[in-house]
Amino acid sequence: MKRILVVEDEVKLAALEADYLKSEGFEPHCIANGLEVVPWVRENKPDLILLDLMLPGRDGLDICRDVRTSTDSRIRDVPIIMVTARVEEIDRLVGLDLGADDYVCKPFSARELVARVKAILRRGRMPIASALAMDEERHAATLDGKALDLTPVEFRLLAALASTPGRVFSREKLLERLYEDHRVVTDRTVDAHVKNLRRKLEEVRPGQDLVRSIYGVGYALEL
Repeated sequence: MKRILVVEDEVKLAALEADYLKSEGFEPHCIANGLEVVPWVRENKPDLILLDLMLPGRDGLDICRDVRTSTDSRIRDVPIIMVTARVEEIDRLVGLDLGADDYVCKPFSARELVARVKAILRRGRMPIASALAMDEERHAATLDGKALDLTPVEFRLLAALASTPGRVFSREKLLERLYEDHRVVTDRTVDAHVKNLRRKLEEVRPGQDLVRSIYGVGYALEL
């Protein structure tokens, strides 16, 4: 049974999340005060954290930073889904750059939240190497054993997304990886390359959109 830490100071919302998680076979534990989170994580090592940002005692961003800089890999690598009422783009980008795996804005569907929890935990059990192979030296990639005809920029884009499957990368972070000469380009350049990459991936897996877009934030690779 997977243990899920629900960090939420709204009692009714925390109870709702916990009920849905229990109904799907998870073991939820709720914490309302930010000061209690990191010590509990160190002691209990949950399989995933649902982390609200606006908390009494300690902000969720500080908690995320502490988890991601832990010297214990069992703590450092735990998936984190940020749950918050902060809908401004800058808050999303800050959270993702700190290492959050996903980001859900209130109000949200509890069923969707549980679905995202399942998706992230499932990715942890499915090595990307089984589906996607990247050859850095030859700038060659295969998906499900079939060669992908990628430009150098598309290869770097796929490599960036594949470095952490499921994690949402901001356009700014992707741009840093796309052009080795650090040329000045717009964020929409990423969108154009993503469109081309999607088309080539769909040639191997028809009907599947493997590059998920998160409005106003960026992109994530879903295999």
